[in-house]
Amino acid sequence: MQLRVLAFVLAGGKGTRLYPLTKERAKPAVPFGGRYRIIDFVLSNLINSGIFSIYVLTQFKSQSLLQHLREGWEVSGLLKNNFIIPVPAQMRSAQEDWYRGTADAIHQNINLIQQADPHVVVIFGADHIYRMNIRQMIEYHVEKRAGVTIAAIPVQKELASEFGVIETTDDGSIIGFHEKRADAPTMPGDPTRVHASMGNYVFSTDVLLRELMADGAKEDSSHDFGKDILPSLIGRADMYAYDFQTNIIPGDPIGSPQYWRDVGTLDAYYEASMDLRAVSPELNLYNRQWPLRTAGYFDAPAKFVFDEEGRRGMAIDTIIAGSSIVSGGKVSGSVLGRGVRVHTGASVEDSVIFDNCDIGRRAKVKRAILDKNVKVPPGTEIGYNLDEERKKYHVTDSGIVVVEGHHTTVDIATIQV
Repeated sequence: MQLRVLAFVLAGGKGTRLYPLTKERAKPAVPFGGRYRIIDFVLSNLINSGIFSIYVLTQFKSQSLLQHLREGWEVSGLLKNNFIIPVPAQMRSAQEDWYRGTADAIHQNINLIQQADPHVVVIFGADHIYRMNIRQMIEYHVEKRAGVTIAAIPVQKELASEFGVIETTDDGSIIGFHEKRADAPTMPGDPTRVHASMGNYVFSTDVLLRELMADGAKEDSSHDFGKDILPSLIGRADMYAYDFQTNIIPGDPIGSPQYWRDVGTLDAYYEASMDLRAVSPELNLYNRQWPLRTAGYFDAPAKFVFDEEGRRGMAIDTIIAGSSIVSGGKVSGSVLGRGVRVHTGASVEDSVIFDNCDIGRRAKVKRAILDKNVKVPPGTEIGYNLDEERKKYHVTDSGIVVVEGHHTTVDIATIQV
């Protein structure tokens, strides 16, 4: 069966819990893994799944995100007959508001659905780290003849209070939603785990259009899928939970666990970054059958220079992006972005370093996140005296030091007059 599939990526969230990394950028534009952005995961999942008609709904602090989409996705030559188009808030509501919720974001762009006339509409968030074959979720939706299918991931019941929990029957049919309740019902046949919603949906188009119109007319609604539309559909539409753990990524070993992280806090973001250091990480960035796509930067290769006692450029258990140079310093257990410099005698340990940072001679950085363009002066220590560093930097509950970045002047073209 040939299905017309239209995708919406919700990329307008503020990401306030990731501050200061979101001080000047939307959460989906936050760097991850050295050369990527968080939004690259959902867009790569869609493209790898054969879904090429994609609208990206933007809103807060979207300039960095728009620039990344232009550099990495709009002019990359990937899509010849289809599109990835960023869509700013259209203010099509009667009150001419910004997007008031996830459902309102789609409702304000309902004309795009009507024009495309798809069989199904895929609505995914842009702020999670994971790989997923979305085609398999759509196949499940069609097999079940569902009106709505929601991606669900099993988590330990002790974590139920941190998630929206989906209550299902043995065949996956949804019979209830429980928002962040410690006593939420467990999975059928498994009293140790609950089905947590991933916030990713497949809708049959007729159901989606009907519910968006009805919800848009309700003055007391928060216009959110999780809070309003989906709970209201219980008993009125066939809804099913798609178990993310059954998803198979081409090129991965059979039986590989599925990786999904909600990097909603600085500590969660740091831990997900540290996961990449493993010899065989659960999140495989090296699967050529399921590539993680991003902007095509014209970077020189990373380089390690000097091999003298006390002045040896080296990196261990570390990811390093292009154009970075480790010059007589040591990097261990870290993730380095593009164009980073680590000078003689410097040490970087268990840290995430964004693009164009400069770690001066004999400087020491430990358990830290450095935003773009941070210059660490020679001999400076970061991550070694948290009481003092709290006076200058943001320090998380687990002791991760976050150093705010600096924005560079943009070069613009000149003309002769």
